[in-house]
Amino acid sequence: MSVSADRTPCTVVTGFLGAGKTTLLRSMLEKSGDKRIAIIVNEFGDVGIDGEILKSCGVENCPDENIVELANGCICCTVADDFAPALDQILALEPKVDHILIETSGLALPKPLIQAFQWPAIKNRVTVDGVVAVVDGPALAEGQVASDMDALQAQRAADESLDHDDPVEEVFDDQIACADLIVLSKSDLLDADAVSRAEARIAGHLPRAVKIVPSAHGQIDPAVFLGLGLAVEDDIENRKTGHDGAFDHEHDDFDTFIVELPAITDPDALAAKVARAAETENVLRLKGFAEVSGKPMRLLVQAVGPRVAHYYDRPWKADETRGTRLVVIGLKGLDRQAIEKILAA
Repeated sequence: MSVSADRTPCTVVTGFLGAGKTTLLRSMLEKSGDKRIAIIVNEFGDVGIDGEILKSCGVENCPDENIVELANGCICCTVADDFAPALDQILALEPKVDHILIETSGLALPKPLIQAFQWPAIKNRVTVDGVVAVVDGPALAEGQVASDMDALQAQRAADESLDHDDPVEEVFDDQIACADLIVLSKSDLLDADAVSRAEARIAGHLPRAVKIVPSAHGQIDPAVFLGLGLAVEDDIENRKTGHDGAFDHEHDDFDTFIVELPAITDPDALAAKVARAAETENVLRLKGFAEVSGKPMRLLVQAVGPRVAHYYDRPWKADETRGTRLVVIGLKGLDRQAIEKILAA
């Protein structure tokens, strides 16, 4: 399908919390060469950790003003209020951007967002170059679509700020149904048999032929990811999902809060505390930054359930306040005091 040269291409990146979307986008920025990139990040909660991770790349062709964070709810429910103004902001940038990457929140349904590209005020300016679904390789190899299915399936209470309450498998189906490319993340943690099990699990949800690409640490050739030129908005009605014809959808109910700690001395010890909090207090996702005593570098901490990763991502800036700030996301009713006690021990 032909794409007008005067429309800016956009890639929609979907996938569950912790699947590896932000890591993949960071890799894209670092490998983008001369291509001028802008990013819309749909965060869950009130602290832009994912945006901060991307801004820390220091890529000249994606300065901080090219990264727009939306934290007012799932992007598929706030298209008119948040997404359209974010596009206006990006398209007004000089020099003009060559490509826009859109990272949806973990439970977002991609189809309503892509349908918004059919609106007259949007259609003449941007096009959906392709939809990429990032899936959790180790979880799929274990027969699940997310790292903690029991916890995710329990998130069903009402929440006035959110609009859809879908079984996790249905959300996974919808994300896969809209995808033009599937990235099997954390492939370095899988042997050949595990890869086969994960791919078979994906195939059971695929309504059509879609390429599956393994990725370790978010590494993937940008030529595989960008420039697909598919104008997905013109084909979206052919991508059938479980929510077609529904006027509304509801989200699962989350608690999210920030834990602030002083500088730490041992990153491995902090990782062990994070894993313990996840196991004992139903923490689904934890992400943030830590100050390590005597180190000039900022420590990035990310956890999906009890799986914890940490590494130094960049030096602390002279004008930023050091310290340890961790965003905790989990089921409604998280015991904040118990979690803070574990992390501060």
